[in-house]
Amino acid sequence: MEGLFTANNVWMMICTALVFFMHTGFAFLEIGLTRQKNTINILFKNIFIITVGLLLYYIAGFNLMYPGFEEGAAGIFDFAGFGIAAPENGMTPEYADGGYTWWTDFLFQGMFAATAATIVSGAVAERIKIGPFMVFTVLYVGIIYPIAGSWKWGGGFLDQLGFYDFAGSTLVHSVGGWAALVAVWLLGARIGKFKNGKAQAIPGHSIPMATAGVLILWLGWFGFNGGSVLSADPELTSLTLVTTCLAAAAGGVVAAFVSFIKYKNLDLTMFLNGILGGLVGITAGADVMTPESAIIIGGIAGALIVFAVSFVDAIKLDDPVGAIAVHLVCGIWGTLAVGIFSTNPDHTFLAQLTGVACYAAICLVSSFLIFFVMKKTVGIRVSEKEELEGLDAHEHGMDAYPDFRLNEH
Repeated sequence: MEGLFTANNVWMMICTALVFFMHTGFAFLEIGLTRQKNTINILFKNIFIITVGLLLYYIAGFNLMYPGFEEGAAGIFDFAGFGIAAPENGMTPEYADGGYTWWTDFLFQGMFAATAATIVSGAVAERIKIGPFMVFTVLYVGIIYPIAGSWKWGGGFLDQLGFYDFAGSTLVHSVGGWAALVAVWLLGARIGKFKNGKAQAIPGHSIPMATAGVLILWLGWFGFNGGSVLSADPELTSLTLVTTCLAAAAGGVVAAFVSFIKYKNLDLTMFLNGILGGLVGITAGADVMTPESAIIIGGIAGALIVFAVSFVDAIKLDDPVGAIAVHLVCGIWGTLAVGIFSTNPDHTFLAQLTGVACYAAICLVSSFLIFFVMKKTVGIRVSEKEELEGLDAHEHGMDAYPDFRLNEH
């Protein structure tokens, strides 16, 4: 028993490290798909999110998300107190059915918390003021994400209702995606993005870096989904990794194919976002899918990416990295797909739809309030001069590549 407990805990710690490494992937993807003059700004935001996110999760987030709802409670809001003092059985196999210790639990969940704000970072890149973004991160990661997470993973009312989200298609990705949608709408498009009502491409400065970012994210998903088994169970972890990888592959291939039919070119960025879409799509049900279902779910997510990206452009929203298409649209699809393809008959489409609606409500309202209040008071967008010259120079007084400069417009 002791050996199994140790093996489980080591696996969970490895998965924690893999999810941590995803922040490198997000950073590479975001800076690769945006312009050189904003690189320091994006990296600063990403480092801020992971450092402050962990501290916030320690202060209150973990106990907001896992408050231990009383039997018969409404399961909407509860708080187990500040800090993360371990319970008496926190280091024994009695805790979490021997899957991991209390400390590993905190760290694994803390890595997830920071991811939600990272999704928003990419969508608002190149024109948001750093101060308001930092305030948003503190409020969203510190309060909104843990409360929303408690509704399912903390044993709240959606869990009691039968809603299922294995590793966070909705709880992590859509939570970030809804906020990204609101932020992009309130911010407005980057200068030059729309001319005469038509979307213009603003190429990123390093597609090789964006590609590396996606491959790192795929690797990190081995921990994101594999760790969500919450033990080193051989059958479930191996199935989960197979469905995760097949969905990613299908998402990439279908996105590239559909994009080629639609635009008559082999678009690498669409290929990359298709992989991410497949990963987000399978995340809600990776442990309850057959390999065939995983390929279908990933493939549909890949197709959705192409149409969602063009739809976001059509409604005049400017999302430099495709975060809304990847995390929100595919997050919703993946969550609903559990109600269609799950091998567990207890999972129903209605429960999944209810969950999506509840998360849409809390995320849209809370992110709108946070951004709208800041927009009307301190302002959330940089000046035209700062945007044109780059946020690195104005917000940070630094240059990401001081000895290497590309011509930029």
